[in-house]
Amino acid sequence: MNARAKYILELPVTQSETPILKQAQNSKCDIIGLKFSSIDKIENTEEAVKTLKRLLPNIEKPLMIRGTGDNEIDKELLPALVDELPFECIIAHANENTYKSIVPHVIKGNHKLVIKTPIDINLCKEMNILVSDIGLSLDKIIIDTDIGGLGYGLEYGYSIIERIKIEAQKGDKYLNFPIISFAAEETSKTKEAKNQDLSPYLEITSAAAVLAAGADYIVLNNVDTVNTMVNL
Repeated sequence: MNARAKYILELPVTQSETPILKQAQNSKCDIIGLKFSSIDKIENTEEAVKTLKRLLPNIEKPLMIRGTGDNEIDKELLPALVDELPFECIIAHANENTYKSIVPHVIKGNHKLVIKTPIDINLCKEMNILVSDIGLSLDKIIIDTDIGGLGYGLEYGYSIIERIKIEAQKGDKYLNFPIISFAAEETSKTKEAKNQDLSPYLEITSAAAVLAAGADYIVLNNVDTVNTMVNL
């Protein structure tokens, strides 16, 4: 685990204009995340690329970009977005269905890639081997083992992070990578998070849990949550 986890404040692209983007850059987050999603009405790859090119000059912190989560869209969308990036970024994510399309572009641009697998340590290791076999340097891999938002889902995801950290300490080179967690996003999908007064506290609770488990990158959606976690 790093001396301090890095916090990523992720914004849907429709919220990434000023003053929201300026507020994010003035926050204590280490990295700004841009999420490209069908919900944000990114209708096609060309439009998404135009959006990214418009936003890039206004981004002053390190950057993570994330696709829609739809495999068929992301196999086209993420390579196109990656090819427009003028500096090293975190790319999220590739999985067993998309990595062959995404990895070559990540290698070309010298970016870091989030490898997403279900909550299973063996599947995680298998994917890391596969992406390294087609040329992605081991120092460019970030692990996302997925996680639930509350209750058993969070507890199981938490334990997988711990297990990966233990195996890495034992010398397993295919598990010795930074871990990223999107726990706060999963928490926001729960019915409890619909309460706007309660939602920030749930996000903080999720972030604190994965921090304790050993996550190296923690993705959050609320400026106040980021500032709270950084001050812990």
